[in-house]
Amino acid sequence: MKRRIFCATATLVASIGFAGAAAAQTKWDFATAYGPGNFHSKNNELFVKEVDAATGGKLKITPHFGASLFKMPEIKRAVQTGNAQMGEFFLVSFQNESQIFGTDGLPFLVSSYDEAFKLYQAQKPALQKLLDKQGQVLLYSVAWPPQGIYTKKPVNSVADLKGMKWRVYSPTTARIGELIGAQPVTVQEAELSQALATGVVDGLITSSATGADNKLFENLKYYYNVQAWIPKNAVTVSKKAFAALDKATQDAVLKAAADAEARGWKESKEVDAKSIAALKAGGMSIETGSAQLKADLAKVGETVVKEWTEKAGADGQAILDAYKKAK
Repeated sequence: MKRRIFCATATLVASIGFAGAAAAQTKWDFATAYGPGNFHSKNNELFVKEVDAATGGKLKITPHFGASLFKMPEIKRAVQTGNAQMGEFFLVSFQNESQIFGTDGLPFLVSSYDEAFKLYQAQKPALQKLLDKQGQVLLYSVAWPPQGIYTKKPVNSVADLKGMKWRVYSPTTARIGELIGAQPVTVQEAELSQALATGVVDGLITSSATGADNKLFENLKYYYNVQAWIPKNAVTVSKKAFAALDKATQDAVLKAAADAEARGWKESKEVDAKSIAALKAGGMSIETGSAQLKADLAKVGETVVKEWTEKAGADGQAILDAYKKAK
């Protein structure tokens, strides 16, 4: 009898302990828009694993790749409203909300990863403040490879882009389309291959990584590596969800985030070289662009930066001033 009572008591204690552990576990959903093979997704997946290890499984983050939880334009809002605890979004796509989001999409403001990172540091305080007001905490931000121009036909000047059905993904790319006389068409990355195959678009400006991931060489012939700008993704967490964590777990998340940011920027450089090689292997002609094309694009860039600065006001000017000082 005593043995049965002891066993029953032990089982009850174990059950209570297990239930307590289960209750203590926090679960987050992480909404992303890119496929699992994308370098941003791989970096995010490693971040999730590092958080799991650092917290001993106390915080479980489930990544949802390929816009399977929310479509790309919906992810930021989902984090703001708490429908997803974490999300990754393309900063420049939300420039209409605030010019601050479009800082890294300003054409020909930076010409290297080092300069792009300095621009990020100049932008970061304003970005954090803006996201905080929207109920989000910026965890990390990782650059895409530099943006280049993809076309079906040779391009020697901006005049050759006139009338082209131009894929856009942000206010800046739309404005560039207007300035060069193209026909802007909004297409998300998940729909890009179909849009090209069906003739919805026949030219665009995007990264070498996006070009390689979507096999743009199947529909386009030329890639002009003009390195127009180096945009970033941002990974954010709901301010409310983050505040609910204990201090040790918060520190673990921030540590993993800092590591993901450093790792992501390094990987972006490597991906750029690999992606350009993949485009070439697929039969695409890799060009640097003629002197005339570069001069024409520089003029377009000057106009876009001037317009952005006027709209961004004192906050925007402060970012540009801080960046110039850092250079």
